[in-house]
Amino acid sequence: MQYKVPQDVQREDTIIGPLTLKQMGILGAGGGMAYAIYVSLAKTYFIEIWLPPVAIISLITLAFAFIKIHGLPFHQFLMNLIEYNVLAKKRIWIQGTGIPFFSPLNEVKEKKEGPKIEAKTTRTAKSLEELSKIVDTHGQIEINPVDKKEELTKLINQNYK
Repeated sequence: MQYKVPQDVQREDTIIGPLTLKQMGILGAGGGMAYAIYVSLAKTYFIEIWLPPVAIISLITLAFAFIKIHGLPFHQFLMNLIEYNVLAKKRIWIQGTGIPFFSPLNEVKEKKEGPKIEAKTTRTAKSLEELSKIVDTHGQIEINPVDKKEELTKLINQNYK
């Protein structure tokens, strides 16, 4: 069986004519606000008073619904523009001066310090040479069993002191 595969999967589905569901929602909300301003102001004031707010709301609504700048929806372009103008243009990293970001949504958990364990270094130059031989030969060489026994006894004696 053959299935029809859509060609442009990035495009949103249209609901009525060329309008998508998101555009219809934006137009409904903006149109509702513009109509509410018109109804509340048109009864008592002249056209010079109610027309500017209704026109401004309508233009903003149309911009949010239909305008794309550089392939970005208008609201995303507007947020990027605000972020660009608010944040610093040049950032310099200085070691040890960073302030960590703590989200107000997440609780800050204090770290509980457990018992401190001191690391013991038991490696000697001889054991490092043997380890490098093992790594170089991909595990084909074995350490002398006598040396293994001596190292194990040293480790046991150090741990039980």
